Amino acid sequence: MELYIDTANLDEIKEAAALGVLDGVTTNPSLIAKEKGVSYHARLKEICEVVKGPVSGEVISTEFNGMMKEASELVKIASNIVVKLPTTVDGLKACKALSDQGIKTNMTLVFQPLQALMVAKAGAFLVSPFIGRLDDVAEDGMDLIQRMRQIYDNYGFRTKILAASVRHSKHMVDCALAGADVATVPLSVIKATLNHPLTDSGLKKFVEDYKKAFPNG
Repeated sequence: MELYIDTANLDEIKEAAALGVLDGVTTNPSLIAKEKGVSYHARLKEICEVVKGPVSGEVISTEFNGMMKEASELVKIASNIVVKLPTTVDGLKACKALSDQGIKTNMTLVFQPLQALMVAKAGAFLVSPFIGRLDDVAEDGMDLIQRMRQIYDNYGFRTKILAASVRHSKHMVDCALAGADVATVPLSVIKATLNHPLTDSGLKKFVEDYKKAFPNG
């Protein structure tokens, strides 16, 4: 399973990239709006200079012509930009048009299997089901991942399932078991994947035993 970080904070991206396991980045207008004193396109360019894998930059427009215009500007930023589009009628049209031009798309805000089927048929590179938001309204986000995986495998769709709105380590484990191709997570979740009390206590004992055996180093 590929690992993306979901942020527009450059320091967080650099910290995650330094671990050597980061495959890409997802951003959205809300995340970039939190970063003071930087323009949308300027921050995307900075991110692409740090991460060579896919970097999703989202359009603001909700209608086809506006999406296409924004997409044409986004892809000028760097060769690894992926255009993120909403999974709507106009978004689907834009997905098909951009995919036909060889431009990669990430179809976002997916909450049910038929949306995933449609964007795959339109040639999406990535599809982003929001599992945490489904859990928030008493639906099973992981069930959506499993159903999407089965549909894509049934028909040989190459669109990658990118699990989004990942809230904690258990989500990460469940996504990997369900066959998600990618998980995009905040830095806190990336760090949490390495945490276990037995790791900490085991390391502490190793150090203590060494110091007892070799007090002079």
